[in-house]
Amino acid sequence: MSVQYKDYYKILGVSRSAGQDEISKAFKKLARKYHPDLNPNDKAAEDKFKEINEAYEALKDPEKRKMYDQFGSDYQHGQNFQPPPGFENIRFDFGGGGGFPGGEASGFSDFFETIFGGGGAGGASFRGGFPGGGAGYQQRPRRGSDSEALYELTLEEAFQGGNKSITLTEHVPGQGPRTRTLEVRVPAGIKDGQRIRLAGQGNPGSAGGPRGDLYLKIRLMKHPRFNVKDTDVVFDLPLTPWEAALGTKVRVPTLDGQVEMTIPPGMGSGKKLRIKGKGLGTGAKRGDQFVRVMVQVPTKLSDDERTLMEELAAKSTFKPRNF
Repeated sequence: MSVQYKDYYKILGVSRSAGQDEISKAFKKLARKYHPDLNPNDKAAEDKFKEINEAYEALKDPEKRKMYDQFGSDYQHGQNFQPPPGFENIRFDFGGGGGFPGGEASGFSDFFETIFGGGGAGGASFRGGFPGGGAGYQQRPRRGSDSEALYELTLEEAFQGGNKSITLTEHVPGQGPRTRTLEVRVPAGIKDGQRIRLAGQGNPGSAGGPRGDLYLKIRLMKHPRFNVKDTDVVFDLPLTPWEAALGTKVRVPTLDGQVEMTIPPGMGSGKKLRIKGKGLGTGAKRGDQFVRVMVQVPTKLSDDERTLMEELAAKSTFKPRNF
C-alpha cells in the first residue's frame, strides 16, 4: 500500500542542502513552539509536534537521511512513493506512553526538559533505524531534584531533639496533590536556620530514577520566656530592689527544667549570670543559658513601705550618679 509522501525538509523549514546543525536548530525551535505542554488541549499543535519529530528522526541521521532522499527524489512534485519494508512501522515512544501514530503522548514534559533544559548524563537519547529496527525516543532514568521545606520547632523541641512525624503535601504532575507522612530525627540542640537532610525524600525522578533529597530548614518559634542568640539562651529574671541588693536564692526555668540559683548581693539591673550547657548546639559547641537580672520597683507603696523607703533614702550613702 502506498502512503502519501511527506516533505520532511519542508516540515522543518530547511533546505535540502541544510547541514546537521541547521536541521537540529530548526527542530528544537519548532519543538518548543508546538510542544503539547505549551499548547494544552490543542490537537493541531500535538499533531504538528508528532510530525516534526518524525521529520527530525529521518533527517538527523546521515544514513536515514540518505535513504529518505533516495526514496523521495521526486518530493517537489508531491508524488507518492512505495516505502521500503518496515518504513511504515516507525514509531515515537515517549516513556512507554505509546507511539506515533495512535498512542498516548505521555512523557512530553520529560522530553521537553531533556531537549531544552539540558539532559546531561542523566538525560535522554533518540534511537532507532530504518528499516525494521523501528525508531523511538528512549529516556534514561534521571534523579529527581532536591527540595526544601520550612520546619518549625518550639525551643524545647530543638533543645531536646528526638523523633518527630511530619506530613507533607506534594503535587505530582497528572495526579494532583498527595500527602506523605515522614519520620524525622531531630538532633538535640539544633539551631535556627540549620537543615535536616532526608535522603531520597525529595522530588520524584523520571523514568524510574531515584528521588532527590528533602531538606528541612529549621525555624524556631518565638518563645514567651527565652530569647535566643545563636547557641545561647537568655532569660530575664525579675528581682526586687532588696533582693538585688541583699542577694537571694530563686528557682530559674531552663529548657531542661528548673534549677535553683544563688543571686549574689549587689546585682544591678542588666547584669548576667551564666548556667553552663543549657543552650543549643552539641558537644563542645553547646551554648549556655544567661540569666539577666531585671530590677523591678513597686508602682504603688503602702504607708509603711513609703516610710521605710524614705528612711533608707535618708541613711544610705549609695550614690549611683557621679556627675
